[in-house]
Amino acid sequence: MTSVARPSSSAMDVTVLHVHVSDPRVRPLLRELGHEYSTRYGKDAHAEISRYPDEEFTEQYGGLLLLLLERGEPVAGGAFRRYDATTAELKRIWTHSAHRRRGLARRVLAELEREAGTRGYRRICLTTGPRQPEARGLYLATGYTPLFDTEADPETIGPLPFEKHLPAEAGTARTARTGKAADL
Repeated sequence: MTSVARPSSSAMDVTVLHVHVSDPRVRPLLRELGHEYSTRYGKDAHAEISRYPDEEFTEQYGGLLLLLLERGEPVAGGAFRRYDATTAELKRIWTHSAHRRRGLARRVLAELEREAGTRGYRRICLTTGPRQPEARGLYLATGYTPLFDTEADPETIGPLPFEKHLPAEAGTARTARTGKAADL
């Protein structure tokens, strides 16, 4: 399943694609995330990528995996899976190592939030590791509420949980478009 969500209208010439985990363009995302996790948390951390079945990131199961492509090459991506009937859980947020510090992660979050809202989700949750200060900073800067003591040493907390409530109108977008409630 590969579908074009929409081309970018911003100054960055980026195309947003909804893809399946088996799409070859997802390999850099999985490879670099595996390397990042292993480097920061040890070789067993690579298993985090395979923790959830690929199906959980498909529309049929209430999920989504998207990539941002620039000149046809993946430069960033991310996914969500159904956490419960009203909550999407973000996973696999990634920016290619050669394309960091360009605002691409913010763009991925915005696209995932928009898509989650159009699918009827009203809340997003996520966790990031205690050794990922750039991810922690990204979520704080983009309006996510930390569900932990931000003054505590992150190493004493473990995974750092965040949440964000989507605007009420985002959750009703599918109802307005189709005339029926979202099937989650």
